Formats: sequence, C-alpha cells, structure tokens
Amino acid sequence: MKSVTRQTKETTVRASLEDAVRIDTGLPFFDHMLHTFGTYAGLPLVLHARGDLRHHLMEDVALAVGRLVRVATPATARRYGEKTLPMDDALVQAVIDTGGRPYFVGKLPSKLYTHWFRSFATTAEATLHLRRLRGTDRHHLIEAAFKATGLALREALRDDGVVFSTKGSIDWKVTT
Repeated sequence: MKSVTRQTKETTVRASLEDAVRIDTGLPFFDHMLHTFGTYAGLPLVLHARGDLRHHLMEDVALAVGRLVRVATPATARRYGEKTLPMDDALVQAVIDTGGRPYFVGKLPSKLYTHWFRSFATTAEATLHLRRLRGTDRHHLIEAAFKATGLALREALRDDGVVFSTKGSIDWKVTT
C-alpha cells in the first residue's frame, strides 16, 4: 500500500491507495469530486483530511494526492493521456504527461478548483492542460474537469512494460 501524509499547522492529510475509493474531507462537494477523480483514474484513493480553512484544506489535499500519484507512477507507464468529456452543457478536455515535468495551464469557473489542479500537477510532477471547450454551469464544468483528468491519468498510468522516452530511464542522484 502506497501512502502519503501531509501535516502542517493548518491541515492534516492522509492519502493512500488501498482497496476502494473512500474520501472524507468534511466538504461534501469536494469529497464528491475526489471520489469521482479516484474512480475515473482507476485509483483506489483513500483520503482523510481536516484543515482550518477551505483554501488550505483543498490545496494540501491536492499536494498530497499529487505526491501519491507521483510515487505510484510506474517507471514504465504509458506516460501520456488525453480525454475530452461531455457533461450536459460542459465539454472539458484534459491532456496529461506524467513524465516528471510539472506544468499546468487551465481555468475553471472557480479559483479554488483551478488552484487544486495546479497544485496537483506540481507535486505529481505532471504537465496538465485543462481546456474548457464549452459550458456555463459551474458544477458541470468542475466535475467534467475531474472526470476528464481522471480518465486521462488512467491512460497515462497504464503500465506498458517499457520506458516511454527517447531519453530512456532517468536516474536522479542527490548528495548533501
């Protein structure tokens, strides 16, 4: 079982990959989005988080989930994934590269949720492009973004048994 714990003065977050998706942040809509993300990504995400402010909690959850995805990414992952997903009036495209180069571009109708995806991409060390192609309903746009990103991530994490890079395997050595 892979797990990540993030503890600060403001928040406590524990995220792991276990047997089934279970989410508890105390924020019902956010729980729904994270449950959707784990389900669509094919990740049995178990998450428990508490914090002082909504912003701190959501940001630290994104950082912990991103880090968990990073440590769970196989060296021989497919690496790239793309999904365009409709949800009623919303149409959202997510394109991801889990190859270790953190970058995010995208804008949702909520600064907090845009910030969630940016923080997630940073600690997942992933390039993530989110495109809002159509739609005005805030709930549908945010949920379509979580679903599309989850499905794109599922594709990117598929283990093909070979390193998918012209650079080959990357080995970091850190000395202090």
